[in-house]
Amino acid sequence: LCLNKILFFKKGCDSIATPGLPPAPILLTRGERASRPTYVTNSVHCPFQLSESEHGRPCLTGLDARSEGSMVASPHHPVSDATNSLLCLRAFFLHKKAVSTLHNLLCSHDSDPRYSDSAVRAQVAQLYLPLISIVMEALPRLCDCTETHGPWGRLASVLAEEGDGPGSTISHSVAMAIAGSPLPHSHRPGPAQMPSVPPRQYSMLSAEVSRTLLVCLLWVVKNAEGALLYRWLADLSTLQVNRLLDLLYLCVSCFEYKGKKTLERINSLTFKKSLDMKARLEEAILGTVGARQEMVRRSRERSPFGNHENVRWRKNIAHWRQNSDKVDKSKDEMEHEAVVEGNLATEANMVVLDTLEIIVQTVVLSEAKESVLSGVLRVLLHGMACTPSAAFLQHCFATQRALVGKFPEMLFEEGTELCADLCLRLLRHCSSRVGTIRTHASASLYLLMRQNFEIGNNFARVKMQVTMSLSSLVGTSPNFNEEHLRRSLKTILTYAEEDLELRDTTFAEQVQDLVFNLHMILTDTVKMKEHQEDPEMLIDLMYRIAKGYQASPDLRLTWLKNMAAKHAERGNHAEAAQCLVHSAALVAEYLSMLEDCPYLPVGCVSFQNISSNVLEESAVSDDVLSPDEEGICSGKYFTEQGLVGLLEQAAASFTMGGLYEAVNEVYKILIPIHEANRDFQKLAVLHGKLQDAFNKITSQASGWERMFGTYFRVGFYGPKFGDLDEQEFVYKEPSITKLAEISHRLEEFYAERFGDEVVEIIKDSNPVHKNKLDPNKAYIQLTYVEPFFDTYELKDRITYFDKNYNLRTFMFCTPFTLDGRAHGDLHEQFKRKTLLTTSHAFPYIRTRINVTHKEEIILIPIEVAIEDMQKKTQELAFATHQDPADAKMLQMVLQGCVGTTVNQGPLEVAQVFLAEIPEDPKLYRHHNKLRLCFKDFTKRCEDALRKNKTLIGPDQRDYHRELERNYQRLREALHPLLSRRISQLYTPVAPYSAHRNSFSRLSLRKTEA
Repeated sequence: LCLNKILFFKKGCDSIATPGLPPAPILLTRGERASRPTYVTNSVHCPFQLSESEHGRPCLTGLDARSEGSMVASPHHPVSDATNSLLCLRAFFLHKKAVSTLHNLLCSHDSDPRYSDSAVRAQVAQLYLPLISIVMEALPRLCDCTETHGPWGRLASVLAEEGDGPGSTISHSVAMAIAGSPLPHSHRPGPAQMPSVPPRQYSMLSAEVSRTLLVCLLWVVKNAEGALLYRWLADLSTLQVNRLLDLLYLCVSCFEYKGKKTLERINSLTFKKSLDMKARLEEAILGTVGARQEMVRRSRERSPFGNHENVRWRKNIAHWRQNSDKVDKSKDEMEHEAVVEGNLATEANMVVLDTLEIIVQTVVLSEAKESVLSGVLRVLLHGMACTPSAAFLQHCFATQRALVGKFPEMLFEEGTELCADLCLRLLRHCSSRVGTIRTHASASLYLLMRQNFEIGNNFARVKMQVTMSLSSLVGTSPNFNEEHLRRSLKTILTYAEEDLELRDTTFAEQVQDLVFNLHMILTDTVKMKEHQEDPEMLIDLMYRIAKGYQASPDLRLTWLKNMAAKHAERGNHAEAAQCLVHSAALVAEYLSMLEDCPYLPVGCVSFQNISSNVLEESAVSDDVLSPDEEGICSGKYFTEQGLVGLLEQAAASFTMGGLYEAVNEVYKILIPIHEANRDFQKLAVLHGKLQDAFNKITSQASGWERMFGTYFRVGFYGPKFGDLDEQEFVYKEPSITKLAEISHRLEEFYAERFGDEVVEIIKDSNPVHKNKLDPNKAYIQLTYVEPFFDTYELKDRITYFDKNYNLRTFMFCTPFTLDGRAHGDLHEQFKRKTLLTTSHAFPYIRTRINVTHKEEIILIPIEVAIEDMQKKTQELAFATHQDPADAKMLQMVLQGCVGTTVNQGPLEVAQVFLAEIPEDPKLYRHHNKLRLCFKDFTKRCEDALRKNKTLIGPDQRDYHRELERNYQRLREALHPLLSRRISQLYTPVAPYSAHRNSFSRLSLRKTEA
């Protein structure tokens, strides 16, 4: 079906003008026809603009921006909010009626057999040529359908009008760099402003009204005479042409074909809505919900400015669309609707493509053709990205090849991002299931390589962009087809080998090298698909690929961004922030090689306070890699603006992860950059965010409100694991994850992979002897581990954040006895402390890190007792000095320390180890240390009892007296044990000498051999 028939199908149930009537009487009265000017002058502006006398026409007056001026409050004559809302409501319905009337008129003309001839239809379309200028002027108020396709935002020219408000935290250009999309202002010499209603003083058109208006616009453009459009476009300024390109960009988005599944989902949602309304009607009938409450609820839910346009309590303005509100459509109806939508998308894109070709013809000799041609190519790329039909794509690729072939400089100039976007679109279509699309996309990609090679005997730029685009596709696109892309690559290689003009050059060899590298990336893609359900293995594979591109900063940056996206999908904001920090460090490293800028970070070293892992992003070597080489470090991120965007994204991820201290370190790098640029607005925003971060730190000083993660040691044993056999990792799991949860997750995952009877969980933490394991089984050992710090480290790790950031050493304890049992009496209870050191510090760009070093420490029974007493003393001190005080927690700790019914309590520990002086002199110091621990313990008990006395009420006095009596009995029992001292510990080790001669000491003298 063509657009002509679709216009008729889309008209709805509104009344349509009789097809037999001619268009002139509908548009003009007899007096108006007599005074209507003829369009045979040299100027072509007349048929495209409304004169002052023509503003009273019935169909176009509601579309003109000036017709709303009498209804919307003027800034010079302010009115109340209620009056302004009422005026906006009137404007909204006026626009809707005007658009509907215009749509019905065009449907009438299109279905009239008298206008089937193209010349006659061109004359009819000429009557509606002012619609083009009206819609261009109303562009800011049209519903923005481009938000689902990337950060074009509210269109470039509209952004130029409204700008970034004071509440904007990230500038639009930086957001473009972050999202990996072309900067909207890079192709414009200035803001494409046109006369329009001031911002926030006009009512926005809904999606349906905007779509209907754009259908009318496309009908006029399609049927208008091409020569007339050509002369009109030739007289437009560059800003107006850019505004028209923005409008065409919006048309591509609004008529994108969503697919049958999307239409079915919309139908199901509509059906659910009808069921919900039926239930509400039953409630109203039964009296459970009052009519007044129901009306208030509807008035709050619905707004005339959004997509809910039916106002049920205003019958005179309600629009009952039974066809569009019909629910539970049949299969044939769904098929028909999908066909209509698909053909509408195709025809709309065809009209846009024809208009673009006319624009190109008019601006060839223009001085500002570069900016206009860039805008044309952006609309073409957007059309490729909106999944249109194969019929449109064939013409789109042909137009793209002609455009690039005639103007190659707009792609291969320094600083342009169009080449990267074009490579991405072409590669995506090279993996299409449709053979025709693959053929055209392969031809376009090959010609792009050829044109780049002909410029400088090297297509390094296209080679780098194609490799980066493929890396981005395999890392982010779920519908990527690896087999079809291999076919397209084979086609490209065949083109290069059979190209007679370039047979004597190195072009074919370079193409072969590129295809080989792309095949290697596709091999990694196969592995990634195999581990799609294993997030840790998937991240490890992406990490391995990124590490392989250590000498190629552009590709490594691409994979780091892919990893950040994967982490963000899983809610691992700390790891996503680390990926962005590594990306920013990589950019800073190569920016420092290009130029010495005092306010920019000096490579990776400046990021050490954020993470100790960033040093791995250091440049390999100046003689191995040169940043100013063609195609190297040429992406949008390797700029100061790209660095700022990455850092702001990292700060946002740190904030979402609750790592507010790291936000401060990121802003320490950002603030000097904004100070050097005198960007005081950004500085105000950054300092406001810093204030919020510091306030959250102070309000969560204890740290328990922020659970940063739980750590587990996971070991894999068995040949079935392949490369993971005998590998040990430390896993970082979400906060408050229990051992049973991660054990069940891993067991279930590997059971699906190997079989239920093959996977076995080792439930103890003892060392695993592989010779005792069944080689036909897969064993997994899991152990909960805690961060471990040496005594010197605790001096710097004071806060809760310090003790949960930059972690490399972990510890888990395993109790055992010499006869093989796990637990025994106090005098035979040993403990094995295992220290694990990882290759990198947590948090990292991976959620699991390899264990590189393992150390075991065996504690004898008296050392185990010393640790237990120190732990009880610390618990008492914490409960005593807790602010605010917690009486229940304090009483629980006291009961465990001085209660008489506690097995293996403090008194029993003292009786076992302090009753007699050990015979082994090596245990003297342990004996004395345990005695001092008990002295400190009794002092803490006394402080805790004193604190508890101030917290209890009258009903707990008896309980407190019982605790005091238990403490006194414990103290009396401990007194003879603690008063005994070992005399050998207090004898001097060496005899005292009255003469001090430092030079006579061997330790200070250099001994000659």
